[in-house]
Amino acid sequence: MIILNLSFLKTRLFAPLYLSLAILVCLLLGQEGVSLFVRLLQQQTVDRVTHSFEVKREGERLLGAALEEKAALRGLLLENNPIFLEKYQDGKEAFNRSLNQLSQLLQEDDVQLARLYQIQVFHNQWQKQFAQKVFEGTVNKPELVEQSSLDPLRNLVGSILEREKALLNQRNEQLHQLNQIGIGLSVFSTVVIFAGMGLNLWLLRRRVEMPLKQVTQVSQAWQAGQLETQLDYSSPDEIGQLAEMLNTMAREIMARQERIQLRNQQLEDLISTLSHDLRTPILASRTTLKAMLGGAFGPVDDSLGDVLTEYHQANEDLLKLVEALLDISRYEAGGSRNLNPEPLNWQKIFSRVTVQIQAASGDKCKLTYHVAASLPTVYGDELEIQRVLQNLLGNAIRLSEPGKRVSLEVEAPVMDSVRVCVHDQGPGIPEHERERLFYRFVQGRGRRGGAGLGLYLCRQIVEAHGGSIHVESTLGQGSTFWFTLPIAFTQETSASHPPTQRRERSSAPIA
Repeated sequence: MIILNLSFLKTRLFAPLYLSLAILVCLLLGQEGVSLFVRLLQQQTVDRVTHSFEVKREGERLLGAALEEKAALRGLLLENNPIFLEKYQDGKEAFNRSLNQLSQLLQEDDVQLARLYQIQVFHNQWQKQFAQKVFEGTVNKPELVEQSSLDPLRNLVGSILEREKALLNQRNEQLHQLNQIGIGLSVFSTVVIFAGMGLNLWLLRRRVEMPLKQVTQVSQAWQAGQLETQLDYSSPDEIGQLAEMLNTMAREIMARQERIQLRNQQLEDLISTLSHDLRTPILASRTTLKAMLGGAFGPVDDSLGDVLTEYHQANEDLLKLVEALLDISRYEAGGSRNLNPEPLNWQKIFSRVTVQIQAASGDKCKLTYHVAASLPTVYGDELEIQRVLQNLLGNAIRLSEPGKRVSLEVEAPVMDSVRVCVHDQGPGIPEHERERLFYRFVQGRGRRGGAGLGLYLCRQIVEAHGGSIHVESTLGQGSTFWFTLPIAFTQETSASHPPTQRRERSSAPIA
């Protein structure tokens, strides 16, 4: 039954903290209650001390008044002077006042009241046996000492004072015990508070800090793509429930990614297979169309020549698309293993690219290039880098108005890489399109008409060299496409991959 009642300590994250706070509050309230009770008893003890001093004072006054009566009667008996009679009356009145005062002070104590009654009886008897005989003149002088004795009165007053002293000692003893209990409770409360603090800190570290650290570490692993990493935390509390939910989400995402990767792989295999299967008949069609346009099958009039020319151009576009798909499949499968690295001659590459682009565009734009001095030696596949530049320059010229300037530049902003830039003065690219430009089958505004594979293939080629490609653009002012090539990666590539026989590649930009 106790375990059932305390089960919330496991199911609620901060339940131990709440419980310790409740215990602490109860201890503080208990300590405050004991302290209040001790203060109340202290006040009662002070009142008892005051009461005892008043009883002692009135008892001494009572005894003094009785002695004054006795002295006045003896003086009246020996000297017969009327002044002693006045002193006697004053002593008698003082005795009665003290007796009444003691009656009020001791009215709640029956034992003390009984002794006061004995004092009153003794005083009345003493008046009859001694005072009255003095007034009547019948006192036996030889018996004067015995008849005037107040020792019984003195003993009764002393017993009253002794009882007050005993009551005061008893109250002091109680107060001392309560003080000891208060001190013990304070020490116990202090120990419990520190123990509770230590227990709470340990519980917070074990049940909050450590699980949150693990969540952070696993989240970082998930961010890095390691979704197979799971949170190793099982508890019925809130963090345990959160960990189970996150593990379930990670497993679902990983399973979804595996299904997506499988579909993508199947699609890529399909595209690669179709590309291989389509390339041969397309090449055969190109050969046949060229022969027909050259008159190999007889004379061709103007109308038929125009139709065959259109078919030939469509065949060439389809062949470029198939070649692009094949190249993309090759890079996705092999990466840098498909490269033939060698030291890159930027002057030669830029000159060749600009001449080819000028011839293809008919001098639509002003092409300029600049090679920075003291460039570090970079290793790469010259034809592939040239292919990237042809695609970037072709896109820049196609989107630029006639007569605008398109520039090509290579520099080394840092010592471990070079940066190649293509600047144009075209319409620019909206911000929401920039990051998607380098994915397959994606076309930016004003780039319609192709298959959307050119920039994706450029990205594959640059990343195969260990670099990265980016774009910066301002609407209405133009765009800058730039990519980096690292030195260390290309040198290692050159050492580990010697030049191989090159496959014939199309030099035209890919849409």
